[in-house]
Amino acid sequence: MTPVNVHATAVLLGDRGVLVTGPSGSGKTSLALALVDRVRAGGGFARLVSDDQVFLSSRRGRLLCRAPATIAGLAEVRGIGPMRFVHEPAAVVDLVVRLVPRKDVQRLADAAEETLAGCSVPVLALAEREITVSVPAVLARMGIEIAP
Repeated sequence: MTPVNVHATAVLLGDRGVLVTGPSGSGKTSLALALVDRVRAGGGFARLVSDDQVFLSSRRGRLLCRAPATIAGLAEVRGIGPMRFVHEPAAVVDLVVRLVPRKDVQRLADAAEETLAGCSVPVLALAEREITVSVPAVLARMGIEIAP
């Protein structure tokens, strides 16, 4: 299967992958980097996989994400531009985070799934540009405990 190029940002938190999607300016990169910082600050392993563009493919029924070679290890820091980050070349996606307008977020969301590249993956809709409340929501959904 040919990889599908999607507008998203992907991170690896411990052994779990998170794909963050949403429109331009919704805070994908900010949320991804905040998740990496929070997990590392708590003593865990976390790395960027890809920023802005992600190749998705299916492998043995799991959704795999990779960075295009031209942008591997780069992430755009708002106001500064592209910066180099330690990164992982690929990760299995365990959760898709959709950044949506605040009015579209349910207070208590039902378990939802989405099919990407032929794989069904849990999806969590969060308000765009609300990093402070999104980080603990993603970590809780992933089952990652971080001491305050």
